[in-house]
Amino acid sequence: MSFNTFSFDRRIMAGIKSCGYETPTPIQTKAIPEVLKGHDVMGLAQTGTGKTAAFALPIMQRMLERKFSGQGPVRTLVLAPTRELALQIHDNFMALGVEAGIRSAAVFGGVGATPQIKAARRSSVIVACPGRLLDLLNQGVIKLDKLDTLVLDEADRMLDMGFLPDIRKIMSRLPKRRQNLLFSATMPNDIRALADNILHNPATVQVANTAPAKSVEHVFYPVAQHLKNGLLEKVLEKTDYDSVLIFTRTKHKAKNLARKLDFRGHKATFLQGNMSQNQRQRALDGFRDGSFKVMVATDIAARGIDCDRITHVINFDVPDTAETYTHRIGRTGRAGRSGSAFTFVTREDIRLMREIEKIVGHNVEHCELEDFDYGQPNRNPAPQKRGPRNPRNPGSSRGGQKRSFGGPKGRSSENKKRRPSKSSSRRRSVAKSA
Repeated sequence: MSFNTFSFDRRIMAGIKSCGYETPTPIQTKAIPEVLKGHDVMGLAQTGTGKTAAFALPIMQRMLERKFSGQGPVRTLVLAPTRELALQIHDNFMALGVEAGIRSAAVFGGVGATPQIKAARRSSVIVACPGRLLDLLNQGVIKLDKLDTLVLDEADRMLDMGFLPDIRKIMSRLPKRRQNLLFSATMPNDIRALADNILHNPATVQVANTAPAKSVEHVFYPVAQHLKNGLLEKVLEKTDYDSVLIFTRTKHKAKNLARKLDFRGHKATFLQGNMSQNQRQRALDGFRDGSFKVMVATDIAARGIDCDRITHVINFDVPDTAETYTHRIGRTGRAGRSGSAFTFVTREDIRLMREIEKIVGHNVEHCELEDFDYGQPNRNPAPQKRGPRNPRNPGSSRGGQKRSFGGPKGRSSENKKRRPSKSSSRRRSVAKSA
């Protein structure tokens, strides 16, 4: 099948050609006809499947058919969970609609609102994050009374981030008669409830049940928590990569890890929620053009980074769910290219390892580097919580000493601890009461 099958306007076809699209992806093949018919659509597809074009192309085609102006009023609203994703969708609309004269405006927080307000007044498409859009609607500076189409993209992520109340308030401001499109990578109960509330006799299109792309190689690297930094440097030294995206659980860790890697010559940057929009954009632009070879990010970036250069994704910290794993590694192995997903796992991650293997569909290879010392002791152990005292042995706590997980062979290091004297224990209790 080719894009000619959909009988797009020649101006839309010119945009498709300029973007280098040749053959529709499965989600595009299934969703485009339904959107062109004016049906509400529920789309289930993972990141990197081409779903933005799956709704952008037919939406613009319908605008041209009804002779809507491409420069306002606003006919289409796309809600997205993050600034990065909103910008990505906005850029896609602009690139695909350039010959058709269809303008898009991106609306999100972290930057001045005035340029966004001016752009929205001259555009027929708004791509927005719910919080900033609701603020502007409350101020009365953006009007959506002529809206024809609403798109909720990455709906599951928006609900995870607590945007549901804002989404409901925004929808209460929209015309009742409109086309509704909802795209999500997963289908938990709250997404089903939202879909039942806003979609009318929807066509459901689903691709691959959100399984990871088959072109991605999956590898587990068992390692103790305190050895992750050293192992990461070894893995980067031994890996032939173009661009690497590394995921951590916390903002603080992402920033510190990127600075350490950059100090060691890896041309690294980071992306996390505390950055200004200008800082975020500089980091993204540098990663896309190759100025930075390594980006360390939190999950806020998992569905917002659009970079074809990513050859490897490294989960420095295991994601909270198997679904999040799918979203993270969706950044590599795109459009049929090969990619690699490396995950650093500790003994505490065994349950999630099994869940990941289920979603991958096979046992994942466990890899141990021959020239890495997995038996290194932890020089800065975290303070241990005291357990309840054993009346038969004052000063001791229940349970035995835990062995640290040093790799596939379970290497461990044991540190002998001197039992505190009664006087020192008494001094500590006095200090605490003070």
